[in-house]
Amino acid sequence: MEKVRVEDAVGMPLGHDLTAMYPGFKGALFKRGHVIEEKDIELLLDIGKKTIYVGDLNKDELHEEDCARRLAGMAELEGAHYEGPSEGKVLLIADIKGMFRVNTKLLRLINEIGDITVSTLPDHYRVEEGARLASMRIVPLFTKEEQILKAESLCENDRLFELLPYKELNAGIIVTGSEIYNGRIKDRFEAVVRRKLAYYPGRIVNVKICDDDMDMIIDAAGDLMEKGADFLIFTGGMSVDPDDLTPGAIKKLGADIISYGVPSQPGNMTLVAYLKDIPILGVPGAAISLPTTMFDVLLPQIYSGLKISKRDLINLGDGGLCQMCKECHFPNCSFGRY
Repeated sequence: MEKVRVEDAVGMPLGHDLTAMYPGFKGALFKRGHVIEEKDIELLLDIGKKTIYVGDLNKDELHEEDCARRLAGMAELEGAHYEGPSEGKVLLIADIKGMFRVNTKLLRLINEIGDITVSTLPDHYRVEEGARLASMRIVPLFTKEEQILKAESLCENDRLFELLPYKELNAGIIVTGSEIYNGRIKDRFEAVVRRKLAYYPGRIVNVKICDDDMDMIIDAAGDLMEKGADFLIFTGGMSVDPDDLTPGAIKKLGADIISYGVPSQPGNMTLVAYLKDIPILGVPGAAISLPTTMFDVLLPQIYSGLKISKRDLINLGDGGLCQMCKECHFPNCSFGRY
């Protein structure tokens, strides 16, 4: 590929997209392959282009657009599609809402190769249909094909991305507390959980309100599971007061408690457990009064079918402190990053 003065390029095909940026516009002013005309010279000079690339590459080199296509091909993703290349890059766009997963170790290896750059949303990210998931390109206009071959080789037996659709779950809700059971105060949790679960596929089997009674709580959970509940949510009785029985009831059900307490605020006293394949959340009272807590962080993990581990919960410490913004922007914020 040869670099020539724009005045000498008339009649030659442009070797790359030329990007322009001015008020109201940013994009490709001329596309690769455009044959330069006399009238183009002033436009090129106006955007600061005194020279341009024309001609062909060496046999062992690849153009940025061909690199972008190859990079997209090595990381195909069900539930998403690539757009481009444009201006040398391809964009990965979600076709569904779900949980976006990134193989961060593999991503680092690819970005260490040299000219290749792959940027993504964070791992464990809740995304909507139409979200931009990743961008891929090389930095120079062209590079040695060996760099792309190395990236493709890394992806042969390992997936760079996953987009996990949400599964339909039948949720059972158990609210505990003598003050609610005896009608001294009105329950506020049911409305909160119904609003949050409405985002996900599935249904709410039933809502049980229990006294501070171990056997009643256990019986309520058993009844919900008999009615088809495959996800149990408990609230009330989640602190360390002597009358707070919910964690003990969950343990007595036979559940494997992954963690009671997480390095995150708000929602520090959250409990995560599994009864065989049934996920169980013990949700502290902060979920009633605050717009975003650990309840919101864990719901997409559960509905996407990811089994939460102790290590996952420990990793929440880095990014586990909510900034309590006046206007909540979750999940587009630092809170709850794994």
